[in-house]
This record gives sequence, C-alpha cells and structure tokens, in this order.
Amino acid sequence: QDEEKWDFVLVSNIHEVGSEKEIKRKKFLDELSKKGFTIKKIEDKKLFYGVRAPKQIFQKYQWLLRNPDSRLQDPNAHQNTPVTTRIRIVNFILQNTTTPDLEKLHDLMKQKVFEATFPLHEKEEVREFLKEKWARWRDIFCQQPIEKIRCYFGEKVALYFAWLGWYTYLLGIAAVVGLVVFVAGITVFNSSQVSKEICEASDTIMCPLCDQKCPFWLLSDTCTYAKATPAPHCPIMLFLDLLQVTHMIDNEGTVLFAMFMAIWATVFLELWKRQRATVVTDWDLYRWDEEEEELAMELINNLQQDTRRYQHSYFRSTIILLLVLVMIAVLIGIAHALVIYRVIATALFAQSNSEFLREQANTMAVMTGAVLHYITIVIMTKVNRRVALYLCDLEKPRTFSQRENNFTVKIFTFQFFTNFSSLIYIAFFLGRINGHPGNYVRIAGKWRLEECHPSGCITDLFIQMAIIMLLKQTISNVMEYLIPWIAHKLRKKRQRPKKRSVMLGEEEEAEDPCKKQWLSNYQLNEVNVFSLFDEFLEMVIQYSFTTIFVAAFPLAPLLAFCNNLFEIRLDAIKMMRLRRRMVPRKANDIGIWLQVLEAIGILAVIGNGLVIAITSDFIPLQVYKYTYSPCMTENSTDVDCSTGYINHSLSVFRIQDFEPYTKPGLAPTGLCCRYRDYRNADDYSHTVQFWHIFAARLAFLILFEHAALCVKLIAAWYVPDVPQSVKNQFLERKHSNLRKELRWVMPQKV
Repeated sequence: QDEEKWDFVLVSNIHEVGSEKEIKRKKFLDELSKKGFTIKKIEDKKLFYGVRAPKQIFQKYQWLLRNPDSRLQDPNAHQNTPVTTRIRIVNFILQNTTTPDLEKLHDLMKQKVFEATFPLHEKEEVREFLKEKWARWRDIFCQQPIEKIRCYFGEKVALYFAWLGWYTYLLGIAAVVGLVVFVAGITVFNSSQVSKEICEASDTIMCPLCDQKCPFWLLSDTCTYAKATPAPHCPIMLFLDLLQVTHMIDNEGTVLFAMFMAIWATVFLELWKRQRATVVTDWDLYRWDEEEEELAMELINNLQQDTRRYQHSYFRSTIILLLVLVMIAVLIGIAHALVIYRVIATALFAQSNSEFLREQANTMAVMTGAVLHYITIVIMTKVNRRVALYLCDLEKPRTFSQRENNFTVKIFTFQFFTNFSSLIYIAFFLGRINGHPGNYVRIAGKWRLEECHPSGCITDLFIQMAIIMLLKQTISNVMEYLIPWIAHKLRKKRQRPKKRSVMLGEEEEAEDPCKKQWLSNYQLNEVNVFSLFDEFLEMVIQYSFTTIFVAAFPLAPLLAFCNNLFEIRLDAIKMMRLRRRMVPRKANDIGIWLQVLEAIGILAVIGNGLVIAITSDFIPLQVYKYTYSPCMTENSTDVDCSTGYINHSLSVFRIQDFEPYTKPGLAPTGLCCRYRDYRNADDYSHTVQFWHIFAARLAFLILFEHAALCVKLIAAWYVPDVPQSVKNQFLERKHSNLRKELRWVMPQKV
C-alpha cells in the first residue's frame, strides 16, 4: 500500500510526439529518474505523472538535520519521515531540478510544458478527522485541532490558525468592552447637556452647506431624540439620523477605550509570543534554523552545487526605494481623487430635485465615497500585488523566505496606504482646510472643499469606517467562498465526460486506482506560494482597522470578532474541500508579520491620540468646561459645566459677506448665520479660544501618546515573551547534555 503513495503529481497537456514541449518534458522527467525518482504515467484528457522520491533522500535529510548527540548514539537509526516533510523535500527538489537546457520547473510551467504540480490530498485518518471536526460551519465555536492541522498542512499553516484563534479569542474581550462603551454612549446621550442644547437650538440658524440652492438650516435638525417621529416615512432617513448622533461615540468613554485598546494590542502580542513559544517547544522547533534546513536540502538535491551567497546593492536598493515612493504617491493621488469625488458629489446632490438628497447631500457624498473607496481597495489590491512582486524580483533575494519577507513589507505598505489614505484625510484634514463662509478653499476655483458632517467631524469617520468594514466582511467573504466553490464545480463538470476508447491499453489504464484520486485532486482549485500569505494579509489589515481608528468606531472589535468566527471555518473549508493540498512549510513563528503587528500597535497609539485630539470635540469641550464655562466664570456649582458650550463653539457670519456667485437658499429673518469654528465676527480671524484649544490639543496628544506608549512598554515588560516552563525545559536539557559530556570525559582522565 505504501508503494502506491505518491509524493507529487505533475500535469501536462498531450503534446505531439517530437514537439519542443514534449522533448522538454521528457528531459525534465529524465533528470528526476537520474535522482532515483519513481515516475508513473496516467493518460486521460491530460497526462498525469506521479512522482515518488527514493528513501535515500529522506535518510540524508534526517542525518543532516538530526541532533549531533543522537547521531553518536545510533548512527543507523532512521525514523519514519512525516508526510509533510516528504512533500516539502520533494517540492524543493522539483523546483530546483535543472534540465540540460538550464531550465527549471517554473520555466517549463511558464512555457506550458507542465500545466500544474501539486501534492495529493490523501484519504488518511488525519484528513477525514479535519474534514469532519474542523472544516464545517457547525464547529464554529469549537476549539481548533492545531496538532492535527500541523500533521496535515505543516507548521506554518498550523501557526496561522493558532494565531488567528488566539487573536479571535482575545478580540472577544475588546468586542465586549467596545460594545459597552457604545451602548453607554447611547444611554448618556439622552441626558447629555450638550445634546440637550443641540436639540433645543431651534432658533440657531446655520450657514448653508453648499454654494447653490442649499438652504439655511437649524442646528436642532441634527438632533434625533428631540424629534418625536424622525422621518417616519423614510427608514433610510432614520438610519442617517441615528448616525448623526456624534456624542454616542465622542465622549469620555471613547478616550478610555482608546487607551484600553493600546494596552490590549500590546498584551495580545505578548501573550501570543508566550503561546507560540509553548507550541513550538512542544514541536521541538524553538531553536530550529531555517537557513540550515535550506542548505541541507540544497546539498541533498545537488551535492556539487555552490550555495547562493547574500548580496546587496545600494544602487538597486535606491531604485527600489524610489519606485516604492512613486507607488505610494499614486495611492495618495487616488485618495485625493476620492476627495474630489466627494466635493463634486456634494454639490450635485445639493442641486438635486429630490428633497431627501438635498437635505442629506453631505452624508450621501460620504456614503457613496465610502463605497467607491471600497471598490478602489479591491482593484488596487491586485495592482499592489503585481508591483510588489516586480520589486521583489528586482531585489533578487537569496532564499524564498527572504523573498517572502520583502514582499510582505512592500505589499503591506501599499495596502496600508490604499486602505487608510482616505480615512486619514477624513480624520485629520476634512473640515480643517476648507476655509470659512465668505472665503472657502475651492477646487479649480469652482467647487468648495467639503465640510464635516453637521453633527461633527467624527461622524464622517464613523460612517466611512462602518461602511468599509461591513463591505469588506460581507461582500469580500462571500466572494472569497463563492468564487472557489463555483470554480471547483465548473472544473468538476468540465472533467466529468471522459473519453471512451476501444484501445485495450487505455481501458486498462482507466482501471488504475490512482486515476480517480489524481483527477479529483486536479479538479480542485489551484494554490500558490502566497495562498497563506493572502489570509495573513487580510487579517492584518483587519487588525489595523480594529486598532488604529477604534476611537471613532468602538464597534470595530465586535465586527472583527464576528467576522473571524466565520473566517476560521471559511479558510478551513477552502483548504480541505475546495483547494489542492498546500505544500507544507516548516516554521517556528509567524515571521515578519509579528514586526508588522507591533508597528501597527504603535500606529494605533498615534492614530487614536490624533483622533481624540483633532477629530473629536473632547478637547474643545474640556477647555470650555475648565476655562469659559459658568462653573469657572460665575463660580456656579448648581449647573452643568458644559452649559453654553454649543453657542460658544459656533462663530457668527454676516450673510452680506457671502461671495457674489454664492446662491444659498431662502435667507432667514436675521442678518447672520452660524458655523462651526472659533473666529471673530468682524474680520473672521481666529479667536483667543481657538489658540487655547490648539495648545490643549497638542498637550493632550503628547500626554496621551507618551502615557499610552509607557503603558505598552510596562505591559510588554510585565508579560514575559517566553513562559518560565519553556525556559526551565531548555535549562534542564542543557544540564542533561553537559552531564552526558562530562561522563565521556571522566573515565578518560582516570
């Protein structure tokens, strides 16, 4: 039975006898035969070649990478090689076997000499267990069998699912805290003095939000709870009104939650390091050397081959750096294009014949802009991948691991700017560079830059985050499952009708027990070297959304938690049922992704500090309470210290000072309107309050970031990376080895 197990299958089209492709295929297979490989050919619509490596190859591998002490004790002992190790070694040899024409397998695949190459999903006990107990939707709340995953897919895949499970587990804590903060914001909103003032400001006339046909509006229009029946005729309007409640998310609880998430991100990574140390120690891989293993496989493949040396070129690095900067500039340019879209869309919605669109022009522009942003993310993800791969080819890395690390850094950088450039603009620039009534900043001298949502700038960020996360976690996940599922069904249907031949040989070949298994594996979707990378990238981008702007969207951890419960099973189903078997890879950590996650943790502290200091109204409100409120000016103790804040935060604009080509709606009875800013009524220069708030924002930002970073450092120190049990295990092992060496020395002295 063991003799019928095959390590790999190569698939080729049926080429004409004597054709160039047929000759190249034969040369490659001959090279494998010279190395002792057993090759079996099965013909159907395609040619299938099963390859099995000789035992000597695995014996060499075990000998080279065994513990030196165990070699001395029993040099002839050879353990059975795990299937994952067999596949990994055979894959290395296949990829590095060179024909007399100096062509390797990837060159032959580019020339369509071979169409596919893959290891087989074997009908073994581990696979059946994983299919029944892991790769099913009903097991969504069950613990993952990490050891079984390792036995079937190798250590790298097992570590991915161990990390994803640990991340999801701790995300549950952040999700509960975020939900409590959000619900508390809704509860407090109804009794908030600021909210009451907004709802009661029925005589506060606000300036129009656009140049043409936009009406003057009342500040109380942004209140939800003051209206007994807010737009009962329109569910969408009710939804938009709910989103306008900025104080649900812009409150003291959000500041504490942002600090909590900074600590959570650090504790999560520190606890993961401990978890990873325990797991890889159990696998006896804690001190595993990837470079040593690769050198060993190079020698097994070709004893005469010289190893590739590390190389570095400052000229090449400079070129790559410049190209990366150009790509980043392009991505920032796309973010600018989205800004221009929102500006033009706001103007067009404001001039619409629909009353609903006119009234909600700003919100509709933000929402459609968010959808457009999601579409650009989908498109640019494909572009970013091609550019990153091209730049990696220019670098000429020595090993696949080095290439993967370089690719990871580049693709994450590109994806970060793709996903967050527009959010950064909304968070820190929207409504701050657009000027003021009578002197607006305009694009092409025509369209004025958009303003923040009437209820506050943080509402725009909330809407953008909510839409992008919901779209990414619904549409993207549905497509991630449906596309492989449909592709698998189509491939299966296409392969179903078989050729019938009267030739005795072909009929006998159809009886071969391997044929059905090879065909069923071929009908599964193709995997590539970056299949697991894609899953990691998706989760790391989600981690960025969950931490960097969480102060503006406390529900982000909850959405991520719900998504991950499905993501784990979705990935399991894809790997077990819809895709060919992934080539197992050995690993003792998640690689450079850990450094990326740590960098995101620092960005989260900076991002949330900036959101609270610049985007939210938290600092202006605190400055008012402790400087200009009745509590300070009148020494009143029986009133809420935020009384009068709304009127204090609005500046006065004389209607007669509008630009000549501005045509607002019907003018109010008064001669003035109000707008959000701190400017004098006579010359529209900034007031003293503006500079007080500006100084307070900077002070808070510096204080918050230093405090959060100190807490992160303390948390990192408080939670050791490696558990004491693991350290003691290595200590005992070293002690035992030294005692053995001493026993060898002592008799010789006697």
